[in-house]
Amino acid sequence: MTPNPNSVRFVLDGAIIEAGGEHHGSTVLDYLREQLQRSGTKEGCAEGDCGACVVLLGELDGAGATINYRPVNSCLQLLPTLHGKSVKTVESLQRGNGDLHPVQQALAASHGTQCGFCTPGIVMSLTGLLQTVAQPTRNQINDALSGNLCRCTGYRPIVEAAQKAAAAPAGQLKLDDSADLPLLRQLRRESAQPAVLHSAEGQDFFTPTTLAALADYLSRHPDATLLAGSTEIGLQVNKQFARPGRIVYLGGVSELRQIEDQGTLWRIGAQVSLTDVQNLVADVYPDFAEVLRRFGSPPIRSTATLAGNIANGSPIGDSMPCLLALGASLQLRRGDSTRTLALEDFYTGQKKNALQSGEFITAIDLPKPGPGEVFRAHKVSKRFDQDISATCCALRYQLVDGKFTRVRLAYNGLAPSPCRAPRLEAVINGRTPEAVSAAELDQAIAASFTARDGLRASWAYRSLLARNLVLRFIEEAVGSVPEVTP
Repeated sequence: MTPNPNSVRFVLDGAIIEAGGEHHGSTVLDYLREQLQRSGTKEGCAEGDCGACVVLLGELDGAGATINYRPVNSCLQLLPTLHGKSVKTVESLQRGNGDLHPVQQALAASHGTQCGFCTPGIVMSLTGLLQTVAQPTRNQINDALSGNLCRCTGYRPIVEAAQKAAAAPAGQLKLDDSADLPLLRQLRRESAQPAVLHSAEGQDFFTPTTLAALADYLSRHPDATLLAGSTEIGLQVNKQFARPGRIVYLGGVSELRQIEDQGTLWRIGAQVSLTDVQNLVADVYPDFAEVLRRFGSPPIRSTATLAGNIANGSPIGDSMPCLLALGASLQLRRGDSTRTLALEDFYTGQKKNALQSGEFITAIDLPKPGPGEVFRAHKVSKRFDQDISATCCALRYQLVDGKFTRVRLAYNGLAPSPCRAPRLEAVINGRTPEAVSAAELDQAIAASFTARDGLRASWAYRSLLARNLVLRFIEEAVGSVPEVTP
């Protein structure tokens, strides 16, 4: 049978599901519950915070030999993003003989279910973890559960259930996807060409497979909405009832999903997830990796992208202070033309940027650390995990003859957009750690930023944080940082 070019085709438990006639703003959660009666997946917050909606999204690896799974918030993912992929819901875990998955068995035995509303999402988060980590540590379990909120009880019995489930034989923990593999290979062959998926209202959801096709479409439709991880647009759909007329999904462009090692820097494609960026920088920039870990839960990090966070331009965007301090730049494309733009020149105001009509980000150039270079960053928020910043501060420097040099300092939350702080950099640069005073930093902060209170923090609190975080980084430099020979 010839596939309908206007339908979304994905794999669910050994069958190809063809979703035709659905509005391209429909979410995966709504389709699973309302059309497929997969009611185990719940809606709690509809904004990616509670985790009741978590499912596992599967994609073929490059060779087409295995399926890689990642947890996603189905409440935020738009239905057409499932095209060519597979889905596992909590109902998928039951064995053919009726037995439960070891995670489900352990949760029941450990009294970790309580009311049960959040349990399916918890089950899927833990099952996803055990697909890639055979014997997770307590910290890894806690991180996997950071996007699952349970209102009934503490998390001790849930964590104990995860530890108990991890002791089961690997064959029992692995998802049975033998029937899904050939179907995903079939869908990969069918999806080799770009396609426009039309909704019932005649609106477009375009999934290009090459950069050239993407650039051409945006040249003709510069007003189209670019969709990467859907963590922002999904919110607009759920909370503001937005229905973009044209959506261009970047997930099919292989060039945008690559990380290239270019010697002195990494070129990170615009569709690379925050999870992959976190893994990339974990050893060389551990503070950056920690900021990304606290950016959001694993289901958020597995879909949200670095380029999306940059393009969104939120004043409290968490990745941007780190990138600004590290001297990152952007690769931009418009039609056949490309250019490089320093990230510090990208923002022109609150939620405003220097992108031209039809122009888009293709990659982020992230410099590697130089000899003796030190990078520090820390985020302050009301809740430690998965919360919006009061402010995030990032500092890069070297010590030469006991004095700071090549200082770059950046913040979020202090201005209409994330930005560098050149007056504060001047206070630090060329000075010994002991010579930098709190009073000088306070004066520089007052001269750099307009005092404004916000929903997350007062200006008095934010400005105090801005100063104290710098002092903390400077104090850490005393006697603990290797010097660079000039």
